[in-house]
Amino acid sequence: MAGQIHRVTLFKIPNHEDRERLLDFYKHMQSRAVKHGKPYIISVTAGEAKPDQRAQGFTFAAISVFSSVDDMVYYDNECAAHAELKAFAKTVHQGAMMVYFENGAK
Repeated sequence: MAGQIHRVTLFKIPNHEDRERLLDFYKHMQSRAVKHGKPYIISVTAGEAKPDQRAQGFTFAAISVFSSVDDMVYYDNECAAHAELKAFAKTVHQGAMMVYFENGAK
């Protein structure tokens, strides 16, 4: 049986005010992201990364948890709330963004 999908997204956003605005998007994502009229994201945790040489320039991280790969695909391709977040992030992000996800099943 498949477990939850844990997705980590890393951004390189140099401006603190832009990171705060992105955080505001993520704070409301769990309630604003709806599929068939209902919220579908299990949880969202996001915030600024601590300055560290191992961060490789990434300044912001978000962890989103979905109940299925289908929900994550919906998030990427059809979710209006995520489309708004992506539109903003594209204007402030520099370099390559990183997305990593895994099935939490044991």
